[in-house]
Amino acid sequence: MGARSTGLHGSFRQTWSADLLASFVVFLVALPLCMGIAIASGAPPAAGILSGIIGGLVVATLGGSPMQVSGPANSLIAVVWLISQERGLDVLGAVVLAAGLLQLAAGLLRLGQWFRAVSPAVIHGLMIGFAAIIFASQIHVMCDDQPAGSTADNLVAMGPALERWFAADSEKAHLHAAGIGILTIVLLLAWRTACPRRLRVVPASLIAVVAATATAALLGLEVVRVQIPSDLSELVRPLQLTVLPQLADWSVFELILTVAFLASTETLLSASAVDQLHQGPRTRYDRELTAQGVGNVVCGLLGALPLTGVIIRSAANVSAGARTRLASVLHGAWLLIFVALLPFVLVLIPTSSLAAVLILAVVNLVNLRVLASWWRTDRLNLFTCLVTAGAIVFSGVLVGVAVGVALSLVKLLYKFSRLNIRVERQGHRTFMYLEGAATFIRLPKLAEAIEAVPAESELHVHIESLSYIDDACLQLLMNWQKQHEALGGSLAIDWDSLSAKVHGPELHHPAMLPRNGAARDLRAALSGTSAP
Repeated sequence: MGARSTGLHGSFRQTWSADLLASFVVFLVALPLCMGIAIASGAPPAAGILSGIIGGLVVATLGGSPMQVSGPANSLIAVVWLISQERGLDVLGAVVLAAGLLQLAAGLLRLGQWFRAVSPAVIHGLMIGFAAIIFASQIHVMCDDQPAGSTADNLVAMGPALERWFAADSEKAHLHAAGIGILTIVLLLAWRTACPRRLRVVPASLIAVVAATATAALLGLEVVRVQIPSDLSELVRPLQLTVLPQLADWSVFELILTVAFLASTETLLSASAVDQLHQGPRTRYDRELTAQGVGNVVCGLLGALPLTGVIIRSAANVSAGARTRLASVLHGAWLLIFVALLPFVLVLIPTSSLAAVLILAVVNLVNLRVLASWWRTDRLNLFTCLVTAGAIVFSGVLVGVAVGVALSLVKLLYKFSRLNIRVERQGHRTFMYLEGAATFIRLPKLAEAIEAVPAESELHVHIESLSYIDDACLQLLMNWQKQHEALGGSLAIDWDSLSAKVHGPELHHPAMLPRNGAARDLRAALSGTSAP
């Protein structure tokens, strides 16, 4: 991202000018995204802007990640759209409030680190699933059509929608909207690849949306435009207490869990990524989770979209030279000032242009390099990722996450239960090669292999490809060694290497190991001393 390598330190007098400039850059990035995500979620654009304001003024002030920027996120579009369409915006407010309370409780209970314990395959599956859902809906919005409903319906309806663009009797409004969307995508790609280096601080999304808006206005095109309340008080939709009893419905509670889980996971993964972009203070995960909970409680009470920490805006913040959390706070202030004083500018923006920005953004959620790497090195990860994505698209977010986590656990069990044993005999010597993990699950297989070694044979066990050995298998080797030596045989193992593969509190007490030559070597390796 070209982030500066400065630390987040220095007095206010030294940092305020850098934070001020960075805050305006982040504001320019956030404004079209806040509105576009709201429209994609089936909510008024004002709800997205209000979420960005709260993310700046509330979450950034309290948060544990000074450089992170919070606001409405692509990853929540699918579930928010589902709630807004099936339950209504009032129920959405109650769900966001309840999800925020769960996040707040998790932060206070110091559970922040646990939300990071999610397999990368599941996270990438989430991103691919979200990309498919958003793309399928926004391709219709880009031509001023209404999404067909479910993701499957939207995908099926894409063909007829594209046919209407080129039909002789097609409505001009659809063609105009599609043209504005295509123009936006072309400008986005052109600006990212051809803009002068000194102007790269200006976000491509701003240039594209401004140009598309100006084109639509100059040509007098009949396209759907953003709707913003003229009165600032209309920006807020207070929570309706009459919907609270619906939270007792299990189907609604499932949505609450989904919002809380996804918002927390994206926030903390984003914070971890942002930490790699600067050299300042590291994230305090429990504090960040607590702040996100407070922010979503406020969003639920005021009728805003749920918010998360988002990597795109956070990376822009670091790249623009932000030094402290002031930059994130000020970006929320800029959003508030713009909506309060310049709403007449926002209502000129075509919704098809914002949909185009989102389409290109979600395409970037699919990391082809990671998928290609997994194809070459870890196809189980790739399988988990794609199945998770498919389950999210066709069965819902919570089902998809559950399927992904289950597959990750199956993979973990497989890796910790896989033990390949290869035996070669050369005269009175036997060579045994162990690959994988020697755990109690595979103890019978290991026992069968060593018990087949001839008496008085010299057994050499190679453990270079052994990733793990547990207490049960280690004890098996030691007991067998005693019996084999009594019959005139011997056992040769690289005990120093084996010590690095042993995990278990008992093995850190050398006195508990059998007293023979090999064990003395192992005791010495474990205790960090040299064997006599």
